[in-house]
Amino acid sequence: MAEVHIASGKVREIYALDDDKLLLVASDRISTFDVILGSPIPDKGKVLTGLSGFWFARTQHIVPNHLLKLRADGRSTEVRKLTMLPIECVVRGYITGSGWKDYLATGGTSGHDLPSGLVESERLPHPIFTPATKAETGHDENITRAQAAALVGPELFAEAERISIALYEFAAEHARQRGIIVADTKFELGVDESGTLVLGDEVCTPDSSRFWPADEYSAGGPQASFDKQFVRDYTESLGWNKEAPGPALPDAVVAGTRGRYIEAFERLTEISFDRYLADPEVVLK
Repeated sequence: MAEVHIASGKVREIYALDDDKLLLVASDRISTFDVILGSPIPDKGKVLTGLSGFWFARTQHIVPNHLLKLRADGRSTEVRKLTMLPIECVVRGYITGSGWKDYLATGGTSGHDLPSGLVESERLPHPIFTPATKAETGHDENITRAQAAALVGPELFAEAERISIALYEFAAEHARQRGIIVADTKFELGVDESGTLVLGDEVCTPDSSRFWPADEYSAGGPQASFDKQFVRDYTESLGWNKEAPGPALPDAVVAGTRGRYIEAFERLTEISFDRYLADPEVVLK
């Protein structure tokens, strides 16, 4: 069976290889507020693919994953086809982003009551699972744990929460030892033909996570970052209405974002990006 294009995501092109396998190709597109912007970030898709492969290879003791093969172009992966859960599995270790906005409004987020007096970017007493919807159009929205359990069933929800928090704690500790704080991250879980939960999509990348340099961290406001917060901050400064079409980015923002993504890759994997480009499978070893 030839590769058949079946879908385009914000970042990935998806092809069917056969009835059971997909080809995911990570482009260099970048989105903020769920809108694709007018400028790609060179090599971004390779960073996402390589970093995800690195985590897939190191988290199999927590949960099986969909990866079958990492192709030589560094941006394409052959994966098992899954039935994906209709929720984003978000874990927060720090109060920031939409969680901070929820906290200011309600004193909690996603059904979690949080301690009073927290400041922006403060570390939480323990990581919390804060699921979100998967919007076909428009923006993903935070939902409560009860709402998520109603969508996927209580048993599957409990297992998704357990796996997501275990993955976050593993990745956050690995990153902490390399000078990066993982403030929050988003996982995608699906069910295989036997009903087992399987990790898919991407894992702890600058697109799906907030990465902060630990040596610059100071609670009480926004943080410096290795992720696309740099781009979010620029687009926020434009007064853009966060609707398509997304704005183009200046060369300096493109170059700065590429540099941040590659630095995150190299710090977390302890592999040079050039070495990855020469041999993508090095991240799986």
